[in-house]
Order: sequence, then C-alpha cells, then structure tokens
Amino acid sequence: MTRLAAFGRFWWGFVIGDDWVVAALVAAAIAVTAALAAAGIAAWWLLPLAVPLTLWLSLRRAIRST
Repeated sequence: MTRLAAFGRFWWGFVIGDDWVVAALVAAAIAVTAALAAAGIAAWWLLPLAVPLTLWLSLRRAIRST
C-alpha cells in the first residue's frame, strides 16, 4: 500500500504541483475544447488562448502574494 500511496503522491505533485489553480484552469480548458469539438465546432484556437491567460493569472497571483 505504501508504493501505491507514493505513486499517487508523485502524480498529485506532478500534475497539481504548487498551484492547483493552474491545474484546474488547464483541465477546464481541455474539457471545454473537448466539448466544443464533440459539438462539431472547430476548437483548435481555445488551448492556445488558454495558455497565456493561465500564465498571466498565475503570475498576477504570484506578484500579489509577495
């Protein structure tokens, strides 16, 4: 069981890392892109827009916390 817990902690740290908000925004962007693609709408443009927006929000939060 300890190996399973270590495996889970590794993936939590790898995916979530220090900022859970970034992970949530990326997951939301992927989900919205998938929903748009499933609806037959060209959604290739959403992730390239979500990346700089997520970076900007993350940096803004980091600057305000110092």
